[in-house]
Amino acid sequence: MVLNTIYSVLYTSYFLRTFAPMSATVKPYQEQEGDKREQVELMFNNISPKYDLLNRVLSLGIDKIWRKQALNLLKKDNPTYILDVATGTADLAIEAATRLKATTIVGIDIAENMLQIGREKIAKKQLDNIITLQKGDSEKINFEDNTFDAVIVSFGVRNFQHLEIGLSEIYRVLKPGGNIMVLEFSKPQKAPFKQLYQFYFKNILPVVGKMVSKDTAAYTYLPDSVNAFPDGKAFCAILEKVGFSIQHFKPFTFGVCTSYVGKK
Repeated sequence: MVLNTIYSVLYTSYFLRTFAPMSATVKPYQEQEGDKREQVELMFNNISPKYDLLNRVLSLGIDKIWRKQALNLLKKDNPTYILDVATGTADLAIEAATRLKATTIVGIDIAENMLQIGREKIAKKQLDNIITLQKGDSEKINFEDNTFDAVIVSFGVRNFQHLEIGLSEIYRVLKPGGNIMVLEFSKPQKAPFKQLYQFYFKNILPVVGKMVSKDTAAYTYLPDSVNAFPDGKAFCAILEKVGFSIQHFKPFTFGVCTSYVGKK
């Protein structure tokens, strides 16, 4: 249990160091030109070859457990047509295809290199008759209103350049009565895990991430990323502002990440 907890912290810190924060003033490559969206796309394209490796090694597989637990929250509504926003290498889409028995899943992401890896994984699992991936922006989703039974996002909403715009787009493409499910990193609040988390967050993961990913710039804005994201009740309030009715809100692994479900 202790070892899993330590690895969970390592894993979380890696993602927080690597993924773009919510704040519009903080970007992956501060010294370079380009808006946050452009830099996030560049960053994920850069780290895509090591992305899945770091997920598995640093989490000891606990990220898979989080995804399963979060998707289980949608089972009772039996969604068959699902959109996976910020799909990355399609881990969540693949899990949804088997766990939710969906007939059609569309995954969108701004980073083509991530999508290509996802397509290879989908083909290997012979799920390409269910899952399709395409390049797409969370703030300009290329589907009609009231299209999907459910929209799912894992570890992606912090990368939206404008959080409320992205969530409003998700609301638009959901059918009435459809659910959004978000799985996102959050900040542990209770000692001693909070202190353990902060120690690895600031001192261990920058070294590990740089060694494995070779993208040193992606590890310069870790504190800003975790502090800028409005997690917990603050994120629930934003979901409600957009129009969702909160159905579920639960932290996992001492608050390392949190699952949210909202209904349109």
